[in-house]
Amino acid sequence: MKIRIFAATLLSAVLALPSLAQQAAPTGQAAPQSAGSSDRQSLPPATRTDFWDGDEPNLVNLVTHPFASKKYVQRMTRPIQDRVNELDEITESNRKMIRDVDTRAQQGIQLASEKTNLADQHATDATNKAQLAQTSATQAAARVSTVEQKVGNLDQYKGTGQTEIRFRPGQTVLSKQAKDALDEMAAPLKDQNSYIIEVRGFAPGSHRVATASSQKMADSVVRYLVLNHQIPVYRIYVMSMGNTPTEGTSAKRVTSGRVEVNLLKNDLVSSAK
Repeated sequence: MKIRIFAATLLSAVLALPSLAQQAAPTGQAAPQSAGSSDRQSLPPATRTDFWDGDEPNLVNLVTHPFASKKYVQRMTRPIQDRVNELDEITESNRKMIRDVDTRAQQGIQLASEKTNLADQHATDATNKAQLAQTSATQAAARVSTVEQKVGNLDQYKGTGQTEIRFRPGQTVLSKQAKDALDEMAAPLKDQNSYIIEVRGFAPGSHRVATASSQKMADSVVRYLVLNHQIPVYRIYVMSMGNTPTEGTSAKRVTSGRVEVNLLKNDLVSSAK
């Protein structure tokens, strides 16, 4: 270890000798020049400068100037500081851009979420309305089916009784026997529904005369039922058959005036009510 220290000291001394010789040479040569010619000024000694401003990096300078000056460090680090400042500015600008993009993204996400919730609400409302419409349609279909059934049963009338009223030739006035027959048929119809009365008049003679006579006899029957038994007119159907043969009999002409009164009832409508 001591040998290494001694070798380092010796090497340092050897390296320092040339530098000391260079510094001593200008001083020794200046004296003869000043003595020989007094009109010339002696050369000024070399200005000592800081090692960090241009001195050679020899051992003496390294030993006497171990640290860099503050101005030198500032001058050397100024470009680096400028780049660092520029990098800070770019970083801050990027940070602002990222923050703006994040803000816009959050606003977009919030707006999309609100629109999604609104669309879900509209879809729910539409579903509820569709279900309500389906329920209403089902109820309407049930009511239509019921109405169709009732309408289909409107013509399901069945004859429950027939009364024949005889008239004397050339007369259209009801006899007591005819009134009693009509009373017996119409009395049970009070406060009832779902029935109709068919009145058909028959009379002998030519076509026009028979038709007119049968119409008068049928009107007499209808008038008695309406005035004496309060039968609604809309429940009575009148037909003037004239001298048309009765259904189910031979095709011979009618020989006497008469009115057939048929009572028809609809039991299906009555049971539905």
